[in-house]
Amino acid sequence: MADYRMDADHPGVAATRGVQNVLGKPLDRIDGVAKVTGTAPYGYERRVEGDIAYGFAITAPAAKGAVRNIDTDAARALPGVIDIIVDDPRIARQAAAFAPAATGNDRIDHWDQVIGVAVAETFEAARAAARAVVVDIAVEEGRYDTLAGRNDASPPPKDSRLQDRTIGDFDGAMADGEITLDQSYSTPNHVHAAMEPHASIARWDDGALTVWSSLQILSNARNILAQAFDLPHDKVRVISPYIGGGFGGKGGIGPETVLAVIAAQKLGRPVKIAMTRQQLFHNVYRRTDTHQRLRLAADAEGRLTALGHDSLLSQGPDGGFMEPVALGSLGLYGAPARRFTHRVVTLDMVMAGAVRAPGEAVGMLALESAMDEMAEKVGLDPIEFRKRNEPEVDPTTGKPFSSRRFIECLETGAERFGWDRREATPGMRREGEWLIGMGVAGAFRINLLVTGKARVQLMPDGTATVETDMTDIGTGTYTVTAQVAGEALGLPVEQVKVALGDTAFPPGSGSGGSFGAAATASSVALACEDIVAELAKRMDADPADMTLKDGHAIAGNRRVPFSELVGSAPIEGLGTIEQGRNAETYSQAAYGAQFAEVAVNAVTGEVRVRRMLGVFDAGRILNYKTAHSQAIGGMIWGIGYALHEDAVLDKRTGQFVNHDLGEYHIPAHADVPPLDVLFLEEPDLHANPVGVKGLGELSISGAGAAVTNAIYNACGVRVRDFPLTLDKIIADLPPV
Repeated sequence: MADYRMDADHPGVAATRGVQNVLGKPLDRIDGVAKVTGTAPYGYERRVEGDIAYGFAITAPAAKGAVRNIDTDAARALPGVIDIIVDDPRIARQAAAFAPAATGNDRIDHWDQVIGVAVAETFEAARAAARAVVVDIAVEEGRYDTLAGRNDASPPPKDSRLQDRTIGDFDGAMADGEITLDQSYSTPNHVHAAMEPHASIARWDDGALTVWSSLQILSNARNILAQAFDLPHDKVRVISPYIGGGFGGKGGIGPETVLAVIAAQKLGRPVKIAMTRQQLFHNVYRRTDTHQRLRLAADAEGRLTALGHDSLLSQGPDGGFMEPVALGSLGLYGAPARRFTHRVVTLDMVMAGAVRAPGEAVGMLALESAMDEMAEKVGLDPIEFRKRNEPEVDPTTGKPFSSRRFIECLETGAERFGWDRREATPGMRREGEWLIGMGVAGAFRINLLVTGKARVQLMPDGTATVETDMTDIGTGTYTVTAQVAGEALGLPVEQVKVALGDTAFPPGSGSGGSFGAAATASSVALACEDIVAELAKRMDADPADMTLKDGHAIAGNRRVPFSELVGSAPIEGLGTIEQGRNAETYSQAAYGAQFAEVAVNAVTGEVRVRRMLGVFDAGRILNYKTAHSQAIGGMIWGIGYALHEDAVLDKRTGQFVNHDLGEYHIPAHADVPPLDVLFLEEPDLHANPVGVKGLGELSISGAGAAVTNAIYNACGVRVRDFPLTLDKIIADLPPV
C-alpha cells in the first residue's frame, strides 16, 4: 500500500517520470461520446430494478412561521396517488447541507421549505398531489435584510479560520497614509444554477440502502445517510458516476435524497424524485450577499502601508458556514498594517453555503476594484501598482510561498493582450457610440489537499483499471485519471478503464474546492507505485532503471509485455494521499491575471465584453484541453458576476422573485466573446506528489473585476454594487 502524508515533498512518482507522453496532452474526454449521445446515465435517469414510484416535494408557502395544519385529503383522493408523507420527523434533516439537523417539522424558517413528499405512480400525478396539499401556517415577521441586521451581526465561531486579524497599527497607518481609499462594495445572493437539477433514486433491499443521485462528495453523503437512518456504513451505497454540474450545491445531501429514502423505506419500492428549478432556489444553499469595506493606504511611490477588508454576510438560522470573503486579500498584496474581519447576520432564509470559489469569487470583485481605484489615486498603471506591492513571503502569515508566479502572469498577460495600447484616461477611446476600455485584475485561489484513495489494478491482459469514489462534476476527471495512470504504467489511455462515483470503491476526495484533481492524481499515482515496484521485482530490476512504454516493461536489454509479467492474477496497488505539515510550512495558492476589453454604449449604458485573457499559474497541467475548458468556464462565471447574476430577494416575504433561469440571468452565448487562456506551468511539489494546483475556481477569481475595471476605463463610471446592470451605469454616463 502506497500511503503518503505531505509532511515533506514526495521524492517523485512514475507518473511524472513516465515516457508514455500522455500526461498533460490535450486529449479528448473519454466520457465525451457517452454524454453527447445521451448514453451517460445521470441520477434521475438510472433504470433500477423494482416497481418505481415518483415523488414530488411539498413546500411551505411562507418564509417564517408555525405549521398549524397540513390538509392532505384532497391530494390523497387524486388518481394514481400512493401516499402523502408529512409526518416523518426525518424530513427536517434535509435543511442541512453537510450534516443532519433534526429541528422538527412544525417550524418554517425559509421560503419554500420542504415539509413533505407526495408519492404517486407517475411524475404528473405526484406533482398534482403535492400542489393539492393545503399547508396552513401562522406567518410571523421575518428577517430578510442583511444591512438592517448589521447591529446584531455575530463574529466568526472561535474555531473558525476567519477570526479577526490585525497586524501592525492599522488605524495609525490609515490616518498617516499619504494616499488613502475607503470604499464599500456589495454583491447579491447567488445560486448554483447547475444544468442538471438535484435528483435521486432510493431503493431498500433487506435493510440495505442504495441511492443513485447527483452528488459531489460521496463519502459525505454516505456518512449523512448512515447517521440519519441509523445504518451501518456498509449498508449504505451511493452511486453518482455522472453529474450535470454542481458548483458546490451538490456537496452534501439535498432534500430530494432524504425524501426519496424516506418514501422508499415506507413504501417498500424504489422512489425517484427531482427538484424543480424553482424549488432549488430556496432549498439548496445559496452564496450569501456580501457588504465589503476596503481600506487602503499608500505612500507617494505607490507602496501599500495598510490594507483592510471588512465583510458583512448573511446566514440562515441553522447554517454554520461563513463565506471567507477576505481569502484573496490575506495573501495577494503586501502591506505592513493589515486588518480583516467577518460578521454574519442571521436571516430567515435558506442557509448560505459554498458556491464555486467561496470567498475569492466575491471578495476579489471588491479587492481588485479597490486596487484599480487606488492605482488611479497614486498615479500608476494598474499593473505597475500591483507589481510594486508584491510581497516576498505571505504578508499575513510570514510563510514562504510554495510557488508563486503572479508577477509573471501580469507581465505575460500584458504583452499578449496588448496592454500598452490602453488609454490611461477613461473615455478616451471611442468607436461610434461605443466607448472602449481595458481592465486588469489579479487572480488568487487558496490551494487545498484533501485525503483521497484509489485502487489501480494491472490486469492479466495488460490493461489497467482505476477505482475510486471520486466524482466527475464535468471537469474531465475520467480523462485526467486515465492519463495519470497511463503515464505511470506506460499504457495508452485507451487501455485504462476508469470507474468513478460509487462508494463501493475506495473513498476519494470528491469534487469541490478545486482539490479533486490533486487528490485523485496523487492517490492514483501512488497506487501505481505499488504496481511499478512489483513489475520491477518481476523484471529483476530497480524501478529507477526500468522503463514502461506501450504495455511493456523494458530493463536490462529485455522488453517484456505486461500480459507476460502479470500472469493469471492482477497486480494491485492502493494509494492514499493526505495533507501534512507542508500545509503549515508553506503558503499554498494558485495565481493568475485577468484582462478584459469592453465596449460601453454611450447612450444606453449597455456593456459588451469584446475579449478576455486569463493567464494562470496552477501547477502541473494534467490535460491542456480540459484545463483550458475549466478556465474558460470560470471566466464566464466572472462575466456573470460582473454583469448578470442577482438572486433578487423580496425583503417583505423572504422569497427570491426571479427563481428560474428565465429571470436569474447568467451569460448566454451572445454575452461571451472569444476567451484566451494561457498557463504558466510549473509543478508545485510542495503541494502534492504530482505538483497540481487548483484551477477551476481560480479562473473565476478576478475575472469579474477585470470587466468592472474595463467598464470604468471605457466610460469613467465606477459602480460598486454588483452586478453592473445598465441602469446603474447609465445614471452616471457623461453627456453624449
